[in-house]
Amino acid sequence: MRVLVVGSGGREHALAWACARHESRPEIICAPGNGGTAQLGTNVTISSTDAPAVARLAREREVDLVIIGPDAALAAGVSDTCREAGLTVFGPSSAAAKIEWSKTHAKQVMDRAGVPTARWRSGNGESRSDLFDFVLELDGHCVVKADGLAAGKGVAVCDTREEAFAALAGCLHERRFGDAGSVAVVEERLHGTEVSVFAVCDGRRYQLLWPARDYKRAHDSDHGPNTGGMGAYAPATNGCPPLGEVAERVIEPTLAALAEAGTPFVGCLYVGLMVSSDGFRALEFNARFGDPETQVVVPLAGPGFLDLLLAAARGELAGPALAPVVAGAAVVVVAAAQGYPAVPRTNDPITGLDDLDDDVLCFHAGTARDERGRLVTAGGRVLGIVGRGADVATARRRAYENLERVHFAGMWSRSDIATLTAGAKR
Repeated sequence: MRVLVVGSGGREHALAWACARHESRPEIICAPGNGGTAQLGTNVTISSTDAPAVARLAREREVDLVIIGPDAALAAGVSDTCREAGLTVFGPSSAAAKIEWSKTHAKQVMDRAGVPTARWRSGNGESRSDLFDFVLELDGHCVVKADGLAAGKGVAVCDTREEAFAALAGCLHERRFGDAGSVAVVEERLHGTEVSVFAVCDGRRYQLLWPARDYKRAHDSDHGPNTGGMGAYAPATNGCPPLGEVAERVIEPTLAALAEAGTPFVGCLYVGLMVSSDGFRALEFNARFGDPETQVVVPLAGPGFLDLLLAAARGELAGPALAPVVAGAAVVVVAAAQGYPAVPRTNDPITGLDDLDDDVLCFHAGTARDERGRLVTAGGRVLGIVGRGADVATARRRAYENLERVHFAGMWSRSDIATLTAGAKR
């Protein structure tokens, strides 16, 4: 069996690692991959958003399953082009993935499906007065989002009217996020604890994986700018609503609404929830596995993970199912480069990976090989060190113990991942 994983981040390394564990020992191809995926199989240097090139590669290598990792690849229609070429694909069509690449569309789907969510408005520069009025109605306690894809950085959590107005100006006038911010969404700010739930879907049926909790702010105690994610842990059962209730109120009506619209969802449906004493509401959808949550969810999924993705891609899931019983927990801590999340420093040699404990995982996110063959930094989030253990506390201790053995110039990380006093609250 041959598997093509499209993408180059920590999520893709984790997906490739999970597939490589299968008893069939499949051949792994990554496009374009990174320094870590090269250790599992073959990297092919093509853009993950170049749909014709990805489809051509999959046909030439006679790939049995194409797994689309990044949101930008889904928005670019890579899954559509691959399906048109007769390939088996895990990843939704561009039309189905619009629930991620347009936050306005996602809110419309939620409203149509009856999914509980925050009050919201959206608009562009011409309708900004409506957005300003909504900010005033909320007295500035709101969240301003770029409508399109902004690498996890197009969200501003606001406490005052001035902060909200500035965030809107950044999107609509300063064009801080380019075309992704030409439309902005203003949401009522919810308070509580965030949790991420993942459903592997075949268009009609689904299999839930264990919930995770991630940490978006750059610095300890949730200070600093938003990032793509500085760490995560799973299972995040503390404070998470019953998965059966999440499935009934969010997953099932959303899948039904998408199918009714002629855009059945085949892939990983990620739901971000805000949980409070009053219940839960959906914050957002992603149309793919999250990053860095994948790095802790996948190790808990077992060696049959590839079979699950194949069944979904073929429309052959057995039926709605909740997360299976799992023993243990996983915690990932991201080692970031100096300058991230702005302009990261790159090309610094990485050492210490050979000193990690055998059962500790290291997923590469921003690494490459230089002309001398050395592993060097090549992005903002460089590595994800994953500790595993009988419980979250044990997994956390192992992650941080091993992180101390890794070195590159300017390396930094949060020190409070998977603590009860930090993260995933607003």
